[in-house]
Amino acid sequence: MGEQQDQGGIEWLSQLLGHQGLQTTVIGEHVADELGDSSFWLTIEDDSLTQEQIDALLGEQGRVLDAIQYLANTVLNIGKEPTEQQSYTIELQGYRQKRQDELKAIAANAAAAALASGGEHEVADLSSAERRQLHTLLKAHGGLETFSRGREPDRRLVVRPLGSDESSDASDHSDA
Repeated sequence: MGEQQDQGGIEWLSQLLGHQGLQTTVIGEHVADELGDSSFWLTIEDDSLTQEQIDALLGEQGRVLDAIQYLANTVLNIGKEPTEQQSYTIELQGYRQKRQDELKAIAANAAAAALASGGEHEVADLSSAERRQLHTLLKAHGGLETFSRGREPDRRLVVRPLGSDESSDASDHSDA
C-alpha cells in the first residue's frame, strides 16, 4: 500500500478526533501478524488526553474503538479495488495488542476444549471483528472447524473437531 494511502489514514483519524474536540497526535505503522496478514496501525497518542477522554474513546469492551476502526476501514477503502484496499487497526493505550493476546488465549482454550471433549465449544461475548479473528486463528489449528451461531447481540463462535457428528447451524457462517 502506498505512502499516500497511509498518510490519508492518519489525516482522516486526526480530523475525526479533532471534530470530537480532541487534540492529539496519530502515528501510523505497518504491522504484520504471525499469519502474515498486514494492517496499517493508527495509534492515537494518549499523552494529551485525560483518562475520561481515553475511556470515552475506548468505550465499554472497546466498542467505541471498534466503531472507529470499522468507519476507518469502510471510509478509507471506498471506491478502491480489493487489491488496493488497506486494512486499518485503531490502537489506543495498548488496548488492541492486549486484546489480540487475549483472543489468542481464547482461541487456544477453545481448541483444547473442543478437541478434549470431541464436541462443540461455544465462545460468547465477541464482536463480529473478534469472531472473524478467532475463525482465522483457529484455522491454524489442525482438525477443527468453526462457524457462528445465533443472532446479534447473542451471536457465538462455535469450535468443534472436524467430522464431529453433532448437528450444527453450519449454514450460518457469516460474521459480516
